Amino acid sequence: TARASLKPLVFEGAVTAGGALVQTTEVENFPGHPEGIHGPALMMNIRDQAEKFGAEMVGEDIVAVDLYGGIKAVTDTSGNVHRAKAVIVATGSGYRRLSLPREDELSVRGVSWCAICDGSHYRDGDVVVVGGGDTAMAQATFLTRFARSVTVVHEHSRLHASQDMQNRAFSDDKVSFAFDSAVAEIRETGGKLTGITLRDVFTGTIRDLTVTGLFIGIGHDPRTELFKGQLELDSAGYLKVRAPSTRTSIPGVFGAGDAVDRVYRQAVTAAASGCAAALDTERYLAGIADENPKTVRRSTGPGWRAPCSGPHSSPSTRTK
Repeated sequence: TARASLKPLVFEGAVTAGGALVQTTEVENFPGHPEGIHGPALMMNIRDQAEKFGAEMVGEDIVAVDLYGGIKAVTDTSGNVHRAKAVIVATGSGYRRLSLPREDELSVRGVSWCAICDGSHYRDGDVVVVGGGDTAMAQATFLTRFARSVTVVHEHSRLHASQDMQNRAFSDDKVSFAFDSAVAEIRETGGKLTGITLRDVFTGTIRDLTVTGLFIGIGHDPRTELFKGQLELDSAGYLKVRAPSTRTSIPGVFGAGDAVDRVYRQAVTAAASGCAAALDTERYLAGIADENPKTVRRSTGPGWRAPCSGPHSSPSTRTK
């Protein structure tokens, strides 16, 4: 959209920007990086490229939306209202939780969803990683740089990670496995994690592990709660689009990335759907211009900015 001179605003978040790849260690399946690249470095490169072409990054979260009608409105955490003729929803996905008592309470005090963010805090400790997919295996192998031991807890008897990721985990002397097991309880002392209780999913037998870190890598859920009641979602909460396009149930609103994709969920497929959403947006806005040629001629005078961008018309309202 920036290369198409639409001057987009990108709401990248008030706390962390860059999505799930910022919490990923080595990315080896993104084209153009034969030696692999760290997730944060990849996302910074992509961000810099977008800014180079004129995308404006806004360090705010969006807390409310009104997507009906020809002009859409989104409200950020500071209360500013931004208006546009088109919106691309690329909110990605969020960490899936175990739904155990004190799980959120102990976040950053023993419980984590991001090994690359928090792994160095567990140097020479014993930690657990929950999950059996690529995310869990990446966390487990990364944590061996710091931890004395890493136990992978998985509810099934086999991993479902890619073979390469399995091989890495199985070949690491610091990694052990607790198959057919689930975390039944989190134990803490003084507000810090001290251990967990495992339950055998078949026999119900329980056993305790003394650990200082619990890393949860059981997948993600789409971050689409903001759009319930306006955009059409499927039973799992993913945004529905009119395939093969990225059009949603409301004209002028498009979806891309992990908020839409429940099948592939890869960095390269997210990037591809972002490209498709940008093209669909450009064609949608061009169609509006074709339908309203007089409006376009009036709007192209001095000071005019393309749809999806523009100056604040007041301290709390921005039209794009």
